[in-house]
Amino acid sequence: MSHTKSPGIAKGVDPLMIWLYVLLIMVGLVSIFSVEYRSDDNLIQTMLGFKKSYSKQLFFFGACSILAIFILLTDSKFFTATANLSYMVGIVLILATFVLGKEIKGSKSWIPLGFMNLQPVELCKIFASLALSKYLSMPDMDFRKSRSQLIAAAISFTPALFSILQGETGLALVYFSFLIPMYREGLPPVYLVVGISMAVLLVVSLLVDTFPLIAGFTVLAVLTVYFLRRSIRRNNKLLLIIICSWAFCIAFVWLVVPFVFKHVLKGYQAERIFSMVGRDNPFADKTVVLNPEELKEREKKKAQQGYNVLQSKIAIGSGGFWGKGYLKGTQTQGDFVPEQNTDFIFTSVGENFGFWGTTALMLLYLGLLLRIVFIAERQRSTFGRVYAYCVAGIFFFHVAVNICVTVGLAPVIGITLPLISYGGSSLLTFTILLFILIKLDANRQMILR
Repeated sequence: MSHTKSPGIAKGVDPLMIWLYVLLIMVGLVSIFSVEYRSDDNLIQTMLGFKKSYSKQLFFFGACSILAIFILLTDSKFFTATANLSYMVGIVLILATFVLGKEIKGSKSWIPLGFMNLQPVELCKIFASLALSKYLSMPDMDFRKSRSQLIAAAISFTPALFSILQGETGLALVYFSFLIPMYREGLPPVYLVVGISMAVLLVVSLLVDTFPLIAGFTVLAVLTVYFLRRSIRRNNKLLLIIICSWAFCIAFVWLVVPFVFKHVLKGYQAERIFSMVGRDNPFADKTVVLNPEELKEREKKKAQQGYNVLQSKIAIGSGGFWGKGYLKGTQTQGDFVPEQNTDFIFTSVGENFGFWGTTALMLLYLGLLLRIVFIAERQRSTFGRVYAYCVAGIFFFHVAVNICVTVGLAPVIGITLPLISYGGSSLLTFTILLFILIKLDANRQMILR
């Protein structure tokens, strides 16, 4: 009698993605252990009692492994059918933090669950990815229309607006990663040009005062008109483009930048950004008169603005090429680096394993990103392709910004290193993101809408 073998859980699953996921998790556990373990710790008690972050992270990994298996056993159509509903649930959870939220480090964006704190705006990256994929895979979708682009932007950036209101500016910036799948699906390049131009203008406005910058733009515009005067005679639209570009630059540095630093960012966030370029915040409220004690406290905080990054760079630099050796890092073992098991976990890799260790880690991430893009391009459904690019964008943004912050190339904005930083919400989010993609890829022959 012959028996028909039923398809197993591993059928169609990409093994390389699984191995990359497990390797990064292992690197995370090793790194968290290296910054928290002390020679006088009773390892059995700390592991069983969940008194240390590495024991809790191991528990989170076990829970995420069970969830990953559950996702692989789920029908792929479930993710398309519930995409919009899950997005609405995510928005409701974010709104619930304004009422039920627990304030941690100045941000009221956490919902306490007892065994862990849930950050809905972190989790909502999954829901926004699914909702955006659902919308862009609609049968009658024409992404060249402005209306379609506006709806896609609303889906992507609504959670970011709530995140800013919660004081989580760093996580809000992550949602700009959704521009990558939108660009892949036909978003006009002009949006990217404008976005890059705004980023460059922002950096320049941090380095140069407003009025000298305006004068410089004006002189540049006049010189451009002079040198292109013959081309302008043949095509008057060129003059209009130059005038509009000049007006845009002036409005951005004169109106937009001051508004952001005065009304969007909090005082300490603005101070962090300007301290990174070695300048005082020119947009600080000068009308507020501080008494000597308040002034002393303000100067003390100002002196501490770059402490995190300074200690981080010392730790990474002390690792040299080969590293100091596992559990031999003086900076991380001495607790000199703040947030060294979360936002600054990269310092552990740099100090313990040196240049070769950090390079190997970045190659792991590069391999993961390239594999995700490869998987995206082999999808038969628009839903699967868009979702894969959403995952690639989120991972790329987190890795790039976290490492730039750690080495002092970006202001401290509280971005975790995917699958490595300690935290239940972060590990849960990236696990779900990856395993939904792995499941969609396993069933890529299906046309999902």
